[in-house]
Amino acid sequence: MSSKSDMAALTFKEKVGYGLGDMASNFYMGFFGLFLLYYYTDVFGISPAAAATMLLLTKIVDAISDPAMGLIADRTNSRWGKYRPYLLWVAVPYAALGYLLFLGPDLSTTGKLVFAYVTYTLVMLAYTAINVPYSALLAVISPLATERIKATQYRFVFASLGTLCVGAFATPLVGLLGGDNELLGFRLTVALFAVLSVLIFWITFATTRERIKYKPHNSSVGEDLSALLMNRSWLILVATGIVVVIGLVARFASIIFYLKYYMLDEGVRVFLIFDRIAILTSFGLIGQLIGALITPMLAARCEKHHLIIGMNLLHAALLALCFFIPPEQFALIVLIHSIGILTFGVTITLLFSMYTDCAEYGEWSTGKQTAGLTVSASMFSLKLGSAVGAAIPGFMLAWFGFVANEVQSESAITGIRMMFNIVPTFFFLAAGLLMFFYRIDRATLLRVEADLLERRAEQPVDVKQIQS
Repeated sequence: MSSKSDMAALTFKEKVGYGLGDMASNFYMGFFGLFLLYYYTDVFGISPAAAATMLLLTKIVDAISDPAMGLIADRTNSRWGKYRPYLLWVAVPYAALGYLLFLGPDLSTTGKLVFAYVTYTLVMLAYTAINVPYSALLAVISPLATERIKATQYRFVFASLGTLCVGAFATPLVGLLGGDNELLGFRLTVALFAVLSVLIFWITFATTRERIKYKPHNSSVGEDLSALLMNRSWLILVATGIVVVIGLVARFASIIFYLKYYMLDEGVRVFLIFDRIAILTSFGLIGQLIGALITPMLAARCEKHHLIIGMNLLHAALLALCFFIPPEQFALIVLIHSIGILTFGVTITLLFSMYTDCAEYGEWSTGKQTAGLTVSASMFSLKLGSAVGAAIPGFMLAWFGFVANEVQSESAITGIRMMFNIVPTFFFLAAGLLMFFYRIDRATLLRVEADLLERRAEQPVDVKQIQS
């Protein structure tokens, strides 16, 4: 239950504290999205097709673990709440398993592949155990959608900063810490990010609280799943999340290949300690940060799903244009990439606030409180999108005849150009088209909030009070 006092604005401290949690997550997930495929193929020595297959097959585990974690979190009751305790309990295992992923033992080809399957599966399980409750925390941090948008904005500002730190400093750190030993450089760099992620998750735990206190969960798993599947707007949102993340990760996973083999970048520093990979990645992520910052201003003027439609169609057009830019026009590529990722910053910020909108709509329409399940199933869609987005470049590299650390054939170069530009174009276009079918608009959400606040407080609540 919640009271009218819980309708107060979130404090700056709490918004920052909540936002920091996604910085910790993106120290790893950003690292994986940018460098894991390259690490597996060019450093650890796994074939592109084998790495791509592994990234896809391990999602079978996530298909079970993600909804299961949501169901567990919804049924958790502790003195710290339902969702916050997992930030405290799982931070250290999550960090340790991420380091293990980049340990890089000297094994046979089969042994390396087995090691990759086991370690990647384990770190994704740990990510599920900490990030599903973290994401569900947004649903109980405030009963007001306006405050949840603000919290989501901070989340993706810090998520962008986390990935920006990875994009800007990962390759320089790999070189500084590992010297000529690229494997050692990756291992030590990940260790640094692991320690930081633990500390930051604990800060998030200490600075947030759960304002909405639900009654004890008494519905069955089947009832919860049935209620979720009845939420058609949530299904559209999940599908949109999948294709958006596929497009983004496919592009980011291709950056290092695009620069190394198409633009013939040798990894030399072009500004202070930064090479071209760091510059292209960093400027894109600065664009994402700007997108997250301007999202509340845009959302105050437009329907959320209309914004997502416009942003994704624009992104698709920019990527199609980028395919025709010659490799010597690096500055222009950086500019178009940055504007495109800015549109993604708006999209992803809106998506996560809309997941909790769907959770509230589901509770309003069915009477079932399933915030953890709603967010966990949504998180699985994003993890599936990440896996597919990383796998597609791997399969394309194999199909077009890529050979690691060699001069590439014309066919391989064409494949690299397509996976960097054309493939993401189609996925962002699909995301924009899907959102035409989303149905929870602002007027509906205001009615949902008023009704839920009245149920929880057991007293009338004025819709105008929510709008103010």
